[in-house]
Amino acid sequence: MADFETPSTVIRKETALQALNTIIQLHFEKTLEKKRAVDLQKKHLWNLFQLFFLFLSIVLTTQALSPRLQCRHCWIPIGLLSLAHLSFYVSVAQTLRCINGLKYQRRCHKLTLGLATERLRRLDMRSRGGEFEIGGEELEVNYQEPPESYLGKFKRKWALYLGFVILVYGFMISSSVVLLCF
Repeated sequence: MADFETPSTVIRKETALQALNTIIQLHFEKTLEKKRAVDLQKKHLWNLFQLFFLFLSIVLTTQALSPRLQCRHCWIPIGLLSLAHLSFYVSVAQTLRCINGLKYQRRCHKLTLGLATERLRRLDMRSRGGEFEIGGEELEVNYQEPPESYLGKFKRKWALYLGFVILVYGFMISSSVVLLCF
């Protein structure tokens, strides 16, 4: 078997510029698409929070105004609040997962866009300097990913969210016990 070597491909300046501009346009559109998707998910998340707190206020008001509920009945609102918090946690967790995934993809597209823009700038400067031959490997723009430390901010947001849910749960349970038993 003979070893085949791929000869260095020479590409015309116009073709190279067009290829890089296409890559830039694609990643710019993808970045905008991910931004719109994140905004839509955030709006959905806000609606979940509004519905959840509306529900909590209804439960708390009902407990405060009901003359029939007594301390021996406190398991009913506690069970109801537990189910509400569990379903809220699951739905918000899924929404946050979508938001974090979209933000990660958007960051990847931004990094790739930056690399392609830099290559286009260098190519433009070289072509102004008189070089008209461009190697094919100079046009390669691989999909870029952020460093591992970028994922740390998602973990911090997740921890804040979990702490918030636990804090609200503890407040609602203690409020229910205080309203019904004291």
